[in-house]
Amino acid sequence: MSVAPSPVLEKKDSVSPPGPTEGPGPLAALVRNPKAIALLVAVLVAVVSAAVTANGVWPSDLTFDVRSPLDDVNTWMAQNRDRHWIFLYFLLHISNASESAVEGVLSGLESLGFIGVTVAAVLISWYAGGAGLRRRSLTLAGTAFATFAVIGVLDVWEEAMETLALMVVCVAVAALVGVLLGLAAGLSDRAERILRPVFDTMQVLPAFSYLLPFVMMFDVGTPAVFISTVIYASPPMARLTSLGLRGADAAALEASQSLGASAWQRLWTARLPLARKQMLLGLNQTIMMSLSMVVLATVVGAGGLGDPIFQAISTLDVGLAAPAGIAIVLIAIWLDRTTAGFGARIDDSAPPRTAFATRILWAVIAALVAGATVLGQALGRTEWPENWIVSISEPINDVVGWIEREFSTGVPVVGGTLTWASGFTRGVINPMFDALLATPWWAVLLLAGVLAYLAGRWRAAVTVVLALGAIGAMGLWNRSMDTLSQVIAALVVTLVLGFAIGVLAARVAWVERTIRPVLDTMQTLPAFIYLIPMIALFGNDPSAGAVAAVIYALPAVIRITAQGIRQIDPSALEAARSLGASTGQQLWQVQLPLARPALLVALNQGVVLVLSMVVIGGIIGGGALGVDVIRGLTKGDLGLGMTAGIAIVCLGLLLDRISQPGKDVKERALR
Repeated sequence: MSVAPSPVLEKKDSVSPPGPTEGPGPLAALVRNPKAIALLVAVLVAVVSAAVTANGVWPSDLTFDVRSPLDDVNTWMAQNRDRHWIFLYFLLHISNASESAVEGVLSGLESLGFIGVTVAAVLISWYAGGAGLRRRSLTLAGTAFATFAVIGVLDVWEEAMETLALMVVCVAVAALVGVLLGLAAGLSDRAERILRPVFDTMQVLPAFSYLLPFVMMFDVGTPAVFISTVIYASPPMARLTSLGLRGADAAALEASQSLGASAWQRLWTARLPLARKQMLLGLNQTIMMSLSMVVLATVVGAGGLGDPIFQAISTLDVGLAAPAGIAIVLIAIWLDRTTAGFGARIDDSAPPRTAFATRILWAVIAALVAGATVLGQALGRTEWPENWIVSISEPINDVVGWIEREFSTGVPVVGGTLTWASGFTRGVINPMFDALLATPWWAVLLLAGVLAYLAGRWRAAVTVVLALGAIGAMGLWNRSMDTLSQVIAALVVTLVLGFAIGVLAARVAWVERTIRPVLDTMQTLPAFIYLIPMIALFGNDPSAGAVAAVIYALPAVIRITAQGIRQIDPSALEAARSLGASTGQQLWQVQLPLARPALLVALNQGVVLVLSMVVIGGIIGGGALGVDVIRGLTKGDLGLGMTAGIAIVCLGLLLDRISQPGKDVKERALR
């Protein structure tokens, strides 16, 4: 909420305006800034060359056949999976172990029956909230009960158990790998320097990029999904474990060392306990990312809840996708709230339980779950009863049909959702695509290289130029520019809305309180879920994927922006008020400049999230590289899928290096 100016501030004449000689004008400042001149020259070269040539086709002489060698590798792997020693003595063991683990967990869930699974989920959530009659414990228990009750009522119990079984195995291994990598990065500076760029690169890669190479090695099915999910979901656990170890209270560590504790004793008795909160946050992120990947991996045979959604998206049947989509949303909320409950217990003021009391409590929980399982088997209720099922597909399709009839076109003044979609595609995305194709390829490389250099110096510039060069060399320049145009269009909308809402939330307390639960929920949902309402509203159109990307990326941009504005030094604002600055002047001349580091982080996160969703949005009309990846995965054409996946990785590196400031830029922003 803005603060009213004091009576002293109303005396505007007491503050003398700056004279014309107190500082250089805008043109003089521009001339004295060589980086601004370099950027201006690059932009002018790109614009003029595009206007003169109007042809940005990548020359065929610089194109190489990458697809055929990849097809040959895929064929060799398919022919040698049953006889080559790499598969028989290494990859086959990983494949068998992952399949056996998932089947074992699924058998365990099926043996518990729907009563045992529901009771187990309710009791674990109740324990996460503190295991008492407090509001938090009862709320978490109620959330768990509602989640599994709705899953059964919507007739997706079997699919949900398949998803949970795969998730349990993936999360367990990803968390273990993440902890080990986090220990290495947290205890060794050399390991931290080696792992940091690896994690940075993994963070910018869309989820589909992880599936392609492992489908080539393991074929479609559980093993490829398992390995992809573990690699995709382990970096958050590793990063936050390392952060927790490095942020441990120095006084506590010194006290432990003064008592004669060895390095291992300090690790187990001081460092890890002090890092527990960060590690639980890492586990929360690992669980959410595992759920997102497991749902998305239905395109390579993961099954579970993602399967009906993928089928529904392929046929534009929103009603078919709705039950599984609702189940995924509820599971995501339940998992997020439960893991957050475990983390909140660390800051709980209540005295901790003794180890003996904790063991007794877990024994009681196990006994109750066993009793519920026996009761279900005695009643013959291991599967969800058919007479408790409610079908919502037809009613939802009726609602979607009504929306299409009433709101798609012909709405007075506003036009309708399909009108908006068509207008956004024709008026924004297509002109952006045409502009990129009209710009000569060398001018695009020049402009991208200059932008990367301004953001992160020579290493970033070289990376960007090589990434664009690789895209052109694979013969995917036009397809990549198509995807890039959708990313740029969605990113601009995301940043405008995200910055505006973030600033408003930081300055008006009730706005922040209102949108906080909405943002919490949006950030827990897998990317696949955002496609379902887009089909109903915008149909099969590139703008549908762009709008999904905007909604998917908005929460991160809003939160980072609001946090950056709120963390500004209060003395700076007080000084501005004392000089008679208005509310607008405080925002534009104090808050936004000082929040520049946070805004740059928000920009980078927005770029990464928008790209990942635009790629997935290829399924619902976005086309370009996204649909090539899907076609390669589902049709077995991995040469097509791998080249498109490599191009997506290159686009990710390009956008990340341009939007991620280097160390020196961050230091100047902080000043």
